[in-house]
Amino acid sequence: MKPPKEAEPNTSTGCQSEYDTLQRVIVCEPKYMKIQEVINEVQEQYKDENINKNIAKKQHDAFIEKLEEHDVEVIRLPASEQFPEQVFTRDIGFTLGDDIFIAEMGSEIREGEEKTLERWLQSTNTLYNKLRTNKIEGGDVIIDRHTVFVGISSRTSMDAVRKLSEKLPDHEVIPIPFNEKYLHLDCVFNILSPRVALIFPKALDDETVKMLADRYTLMEVSEEEQFTLGTNVLSIGDKKVFSQPQNTDVNKKMRDFGFNVIEVDFSEIIKSGGSFRCCSMPVERD
Repeated sequence: MKPPKEAEPNTSTGCQSEYDTLQRVIVCEPKYMKIQEVINEVQEQYKDENINKNIAKKQHDAFIEKLEEHDVEVIRLPASEQFPEQVFTRDIGFTLGDDIFIAEMGSEIREGEEKTLERWLQSTNTLYNKLRTNKIEGGDVIIDRHTVFVGISSRTSMDAVRKLSEKLPDHEVIPIPFNEKYLHLDCVFNILSPRVALIFPKALDDETVKMLADRYTLMEVSEEEQFTLGTNVLSIGDKKVFSQPQNTDVNKKMRDFGFNVIEVDFSEIIKSGGSFRCCSMPVERD
């Protein structure tokens, strides 16, 4: 694996979708990862077993190595013992169009993680927007060109959706209510291409599922594979998708649709309720 490199000043940012070619991405190693306070259904099952940090780090390293093999520039934020959930960089911010937005964390245990992102952005002279006073986390924000889907739960508020709409007059911002025991929208819905998406329909109401079905061909994820974060895959462009080898049904469905599935074992990291999308914050897609 390539050694970590210092971030160089680079103001080039931009994401128009979840599936364009990934150029640069922000991650954070699971150095201090643990289930300190149960905040989702998956953590509830593993709270006594907790996280083996050495295994988690090896799995995360393998993920980074594969990203770099596919010519993705990996930016590593420094890990802090203060933040046991810091590996999930997706939630601290999101890139939408040419703008980077810093999130307002909805969980007390995660408050402060976003400041690490802000310091990196400042050090690289990268412009950004702060979203304050209205809770919103990046795991609830899913982008497809001029459409932005935003999950509504205890982590992300309708007030945040309204504020985001004001900042994005050229985008259609669509609120998506879902069962918040699944934590974030990207744990139950994820877009793979302009026409194809993954969905766990049980977490959404019938009207929402119909609306999404009118826009995409939906590949349904089973309850078993939703629990192992089958929906939380990461697309890196050219129909290449990171997924767990354990999620055999999801992987077969994606391959049947012509996707190149890159399998990396993330079984230790998912014990805290997040997988590849949760562990990556895209800065630039082309």
